Amino acid sequence: MKESFSISLEARKMVVFLRKFMLMKEYHITVKKTANPTILKFEANDFLIEAGNFEYKNIDEAKNSPLAQQLFYLPFIKTVYISGNFIALERFDIVEWDDVKDEVAQQLVEYLNSGAPIVLEEEKSTMVATTVYAEVTPNPAVMKFVANRKIVPGMFEFKNIDQAKDSALASELFGLPYVKEVFLDENYISVTKYEVASWEEITLELRELIREFLASGKTVVSDKAEKVGHQVNDKPSGTVGMDSTSLEIINILDEYVKPAVASDGGNILFQSYEPESKTVNVILQGACSGCPSSTYTLRNGIETMLKNMLGDKVEEVVAING
Repeated sequence: MKESFSISLEARKMVVFLRKFMLMKEYHITVKKTANPTILKFEANDFLIEAGNFEYKNIDEAKNSPLAQQLFYLPFIKTVYISGNFIALERFDIVEWDDVKDEVAQQLVEYLNSGAPIVLEEEKSTMVATTVYAEVTPNPAVMKFVANRKIVPGMFEFKNIDQAKDSALASELFGLPYVKEVFLDENYISVTKYEVASWEEITLELRELIREFLASGKTVVSDKAEKVGHQVNDKPSGTVGMDSTSLEIINILDEYVKPAVASDGGNILFQSYEPESKTVNVILQGACSGCPSSTYTLRNGIETMLKNMLGDKVEEVVAING
């Protein structure tokens, strides 16, 4: 009887082991290009980390990520990004991705399926309660993502990943192949997309990337990042020596126009005033840049307002997309 019980117990242990083995996720990697030719995205068929985004510039920074440390043994790896269900790798110029991407993808598959840790628990930052919601704008190419708290001290605009070197969040967004431009204001991010993707396909991914980044407590822009768009109250050096009409125009734009366009995820910036032609030149940024309705807004909104408030000093408002 004891021997029969022993066999039965061993059989049950084997069943439990087999069940656990069968439940283990088998990872597959899909290689995807990004807008930056030096960065390649290796997307897994399941989440790699539960929350947070991690960036490592060298093997010392990666002390709490065994996977990133292993990747840095490859001599062409410059930067490792780990977030959600993907690993993005930036290479040095000593190789081309076409020559090594399959080897890297295979190495990632073998590592992930070994069950080895990706990011150790202590690396995760203290999470900050954060909510983000998506909001459409008048520009069909731009979506506005609004946070429940202040995220940056002013306005910042990035046209490409090179300009975004002083913004970790913008850099991550440019790692997505459909992100064209990024505009940041106090509590929101406006993302301009390429036509290759529809908002229905990408809004959730963008919202979650932004929310997880903000919740991780990381700094959105560094102290080196340059703000765009000046308020008169900031007394920028550019207003010194300006004529009185230009200063009046700036005051009107700041008080009446900027709050309205900010609600749509954009900004308007005074560039110059030409007294001979009575022309006001402005720069449109964020969601306003390239917006199909911007011409209507200029003619029936801003131009009309300036004419009413400044009389015959203004004849026309001309906009330049920032």
